[in-house]
Amino acid sequence: MNDLPNIHAEHLHLPDMESLLQKGEARPPRILLLYGSLRERSFSRLVTEEAARLLQALGAETHIFNPSGLPLPDQEDEDHPKVRQLREWVQWCDGMVWCSPERHGAMTAVMKAQIDWIPLSMGAVRPTQGKTLGLIQISGGSQSFNTLNQMRVLGRWMRMITIPNQSSVAKAYLEFDDQDRMKPSSYYDRIVDVMEELMKFTLLTRGCGDYLTQRYSERVESAEQLSARVNQRSIQESRNNGNF
Repeated sequence: MNDLPNIHAEHLHLPDMESLLQKGEARPPRILLLYGSLRERSFSRLVTEEAARLLQALGAETHIFNPSGLPLPDQEDEDHPKVRQLREWVQWCDGMVWCSPERHGAMTAVMKAQIDWIPLSMGAVRPTQGKTLGLIQISGGSQSFNTLNQMRVLGRWMRMITIPNQSSVAKAYLEFDDQDRMKPSSYYDRIVDVMEELMKFTLLTRGCGDYLTQRYSERVESAEQLSARVNQRSIQESRNNGNF
């Protein structure tokens, strides 16, 4: 470490193969799916339902969260039934799928409200850290990637393992039959690609998600905070013992 004078050597951890190869619980992967529209015939909901069928066929257990009735962030407190359900499912899952239409070049307010109700921490736990994330965008017009890019930024901010693959469905109103099932197409095949990759990444990382996303800077900060608390306690004890 002589060439790295700024490094706190005790907090610089070499990659540990044993930690990387930890296996998750012996159960089906749990995937939570969110969609971003309240329309009666919502194409993002229909795509999400198709994604859930694919995940189940690949061996996953799934929940689809219905955003209808979810209040705006800060409009209600966290004890609201819809907020409580969303947060419970976020803690339950190993990975997530976000599927949002694009509106005015961005994800919908319905989608963002769901994400904003997911806290960055719950007590000492980060509920999204180390979980996998697959992304799908629905467009009424030509193909776009604006919403995918936005959701990818949010996934990174929430410490999620966002898979490389993604899907953008253009002119979604042409992609469904009269039974609201998605027609065969390259768009459908791309959704299959995303679900396959999400399952692979989830199985690969769910036992070591926390290890993959822990940070040197936070280990240093935590040590400094602990040291400050210990020193403060020592000062207080000295004062109580009349040493000042």
